[in-house]
Amino acid sequence: MKREKSQNLFNKTLDIIPGGVNSPVRACKSVGEDPVFIDHAEGCMIYDVDGNSFIDYIGSWGPMILGHRHPSVIRALASALNRGTSFGAPTALETTLAKMVINAVPSIEMVRMVNSGTEAAMSAVRLARGCTGRDEIIKFDGCYHGHADTLLVEAGSGVATLGIPGSPGIPESIVRHTHSLPFNNIDSFQRLMDDMGDRIAAVIVEPVAGNMGLVPPVKGFLEILRKLTEQHGALLIFDEVMSGFRVAYGGAQSLYGINPDITCLGKIIGGGLPVGAYGGRKKIMEHIAPQGQIYQAGTLSGNPLAMAAGIETLLELKKPDFYKKINQKAKRLADGLKTAAEKKDIKVQVKSVGGMLCLFFSDKDVKNFDDAKNCDLDMFAAYYKGMLKKGIFLAPSQFEAIFISAAHKNEDIDKTIKAAEKVFETL
Repeated sequence: MKREKSQNLFNKTLDIIPGGVNSPVRACKSVGEDPVFIDHAEGCMIYDVDGNSFIDYIGSWGPMILGHRHPSVIRALASALNRGTSFGAPTALETTLAKMVINAVPSIEMVRMVNSGTEAAMSAVRLARGCTGRDEIIKFDGCYHGHADTLLVEAGSGVATLGIPGSPGIPESIVRHTHSLPFNNIDSFQRLMDDMGDRIAAVIVEPVAGNMGLVPPVKGFLEILRKLTEQHGALLIFDEVMSGFRVAYGGAQSLYGINPDITCLGKIIGGGLPVGAYGGRKKIMEHIAPQGQIYQAGTLSGNPLAMAAGIETLLELKKPDFYKKINQKAKRLADGLKTAAEKKDIKVQVKSVGGMLCLFFSDKDVKNFDDAKNCDLDMFAAYYKGMLKKGIFLAPSQFEAIFISAAHKNEDIDKTIKAAEKVFETL
């Protein structure tokens, strides 16, 4: 596999961009590789500057659920582009997409568009604090809610990949109001709520954790979050930046039948363009300026390109059996990877929810961040390198998920399983 152009670009970029990348995980440090520089993509395939082709399971970290350059999304973008890229004023597209989101997500009655998942989570926490008049926030180890100061505590994902607990530059006076608990640990949550529940503004959680690898909620976990937040007058925030419209059209909350007070959504509602949103019950959302006193703004919020791409994406997602087909492909891959590992006596745990899955190198069930960190990270690094050489593009971190798109065909899945069988022979 040729890597010369990617390597040369990376060497040049190191002098002008910190770490040579604009988002840390892309640097591939945890797997001992240098990044692949991408030229273009089509369907489920991605192509680098050296002419190598890969089956893509990153999908821009989840939102490319239709695959790359889906024709209807490209047409919508071209049409919007011909009318202008940004106006700093309302458009009808914003109203259309907002209605689609409200109709899809059970708990959302009113929604505000923003530009990223980080901004959505940050704004949701501010809204919760403003509504309740309280300062304290509960999150869970390994759940990543963006890089806002309040939430960058035991944040999983890229932070875990780099082996740091949070970040310098965040005052202790800010993070002391954030309490991080083990994911899926019902007892620890009950104890904290018993101790200080009446001071908690909000509990924020990924209902399906996707930033410590993929870890589903255990039975009763989401239920107790809902029960005790209601009991103590705190708000429950579901960060569905990753799971929203990915594990089901109505998100994880529709799968598990639990309605949060506020929901955060991400790039999938913009067809992969820079976009996010947060929404909830009207009586909560009406506190946001200019209707209320809690301020949040964004020049590019609701920009016409993201809105146009989002509308077309959601229309495609509503087609009959869309999620049934995605789920079948994910199961085919999950089952195939597990069987391939067992043949070579490699101990793995394979988790999947909807079109998301993860392969952990461990002989123990993975239920939380500590379990994920205790997996064999060196074996994952070797696995990543082997799969890359065989044309399989995976996230360069044990703490990230695999994403299936509508563009993946059964033959792509089977090719991936065969590649894994060959790589497992070398581990």
